[in-house]
Amino acid sequence: MQQYYEPLAARVRGRKVAFIGAGVSHRELIGQFVEMGAQVTLCDRRTADQMGPLADQLAAKGVTLSLGPDYMRGFAGQEMILRTPGFEFFTPELQAAGKAGAELTSEMELFFELCPCEIVAVTGSDGKTTTTSLIAAMLRESGRTVHLGGNIGRALLPIIGEIAPTDMAVVELSSFQLISMRRSPRIAVVTNVTPNHLDHHKDMQEYIDAKRNILLWQTPPCRAVLGYENPVTRAMQADCKGEQVWFTRLRETDNGAFLRAEDDTLCMAEKGVVTPILPRSQVRLRGLHNVENLLAASAAVWGLVPVETIARVGREFAGVEHRIEPVRTLDGVQWFNDSIASSPTRTIAGLRSFDQKIIIIAGGYDKKIPYEPLAPEILAHVKGLVLMGQTGPLIEKAVRECPGFAESGLVIEHAADMAEAVQKARALAKPGDIVSLSPASASFDLYPNFEVRGRHFKELVNAL
Repeated sequence: MQQYYEPLAARVRGRKVAFIGAGVSHRELIGQFVEMGAQVTLCDRRTADQMGPLADQLAAKGVTLSLGPDYMRGFAGQEMILRTPGFEFFTPELQAAGKAGAELTSEMELFFELCPCEIVAVTGSDGKTTTTSLIAAMLRESGRTVHLGGNIGRALLPIIGEIAPTDMAVVELSSFQLISMRRSPRIAVVTNVTPNHLDHHKDMQEYIDAKRNILLWQTPPCRAVLGYENPVTRAMQADCKGEQVWFTRLRETDNGAFLRAEDDTLCMAEKGVVTPILPRSQVRLRGLHNVENLLAASAAVWGLVPVETIARVGREFAGVEHRIEPVRTLDGVQWFNDSIASSPTRTIAGLRSFDQKIIIIAGGYDKKIPYEPLAPEILAHVKGLVLMGQTGPLIEKAVRECPGFAESGLVIEHAADMAEAVQKARALAKPGDIVSLSPASASFDLYPNFEVRGRHFKELVNAL
C-alpha cells in the first residue's frame, strides 16, 4: 500500500500540529507528520538534556521543541494537538488551547476517524487485555488479518496505510483514551466498571462516563457486549444504540454468552437458540474470571467466527504475560506473576483462581481507591501477606480491622522493595505452597508500569 495514508496526510498537511510527549507511538508519528507536510511542535516536560539524542534528532527534522517546565506554552497557536493517554484531557492549559481554536485529538481518535476496516474495541476495569487478546486470536484463527493495538500492542495510526478494508482492528481502550472519544467501534465490549484511577479522574462518575463513550457514538448496525453481573455495565444497556448482548457466568440468559450450570458448559444464546461452545473443564486459562473473559470474547465475535474456532481458541489460549503467569516451581513452591492486578478487584479475581490459601506480595502506588473490599478476600484466600509500597500500610489496616482477622492465622510481613519481598515470601513458603505477585495497586511508586514490575519480579524469582 501507499507509504502514507492519504486521508491522514490530507488531515495534517500544512497544519500546525503539537504532540504532547515523545513516547513510542508519538515518536513514529512525529516523523510521519513532518513528511506529510505538517508544521510539528513537540511539547514535553523533559528538558533537552533529559531527552538526550532524541531532541537533536527531532530538531534536525524541523520539529519545534517546547521542553521543560513550561512545555505547555507550545500549545499556543496550534491548529491540532495530539495528547498522550496519560496527559489529562481536562488540564486547563489544554482546554484553553481548544477554546482558542485548536483541534484536541489523539493517536487513537484519529485512528477511529480514518480506519478503513471494521473495529472491535474492549474496555473495562478488569479483564480487558485478556478479552481483547482472545478476540484477536479468534479472528486470526478464522482467517482474518487482525491489527491489535490501543492500550496494548502497538500504536495503529502509524500503520494505517497498511490496513485493508477487509482486515479487522481489535483495540483495547482505557478510560484515559475514551474520555475524549467521539467515535465508537461497531462492536464494543465493556467487561465491568469498578473503582479505579481515581487519582486521575475527578470522581467515579467521570470514570464511568469515560467508559460509556465506547457505546455513546455507535451507529446501527452495531453490537454492544456488556457484563451482566456488574451493576454499572448492566445499567449501560440504556446507552446501547443497536444489538445488545450480555455475558455472565452466574446465570443463564436468552441473549448472550453464559456458563450453563447443569453441565458446566460455556454457551451462546441468540434468538431463542442455545449453542454450546465448550465445557469449562477444557478452558486452558486459570480462574473463573477468565471464563467471563472467554464468554465476553465469544459474544463479541459471534456470527463472525465459527463456533468450532471459538472453542479451539478456548482450549489453546494460554494467557497473557503478567496475568496469573506461571514463573517457576522451586523447592516444591509454585510462583506466579499477576502484576496486572493493579486494583483490589483484579487481586480478588486472582486469589479466587487458586483452590488453596496462598502467599501474596501486595502493595504499590496509591490510586486513592478503597481496600476494605479486599480484606475479607485476603482472610479467605491468603496465608502469608508480604506488603510493600505506599499502599502497604493501607492494605494492612483494612485487613487488621476486618472481622475474623484475629483467628485467621494470617502472617503479615513488610518489605522495602521487590527483592526483599521475594526473599520474605520465599522464607514463608513451604513445599506445596503458591506465591503470587498480586499487588492490588499500581506500580508507579517504584516502576514505570506493571510490565516492568512483573518482569523484575520474574527476574528475581528465576534467580533464586
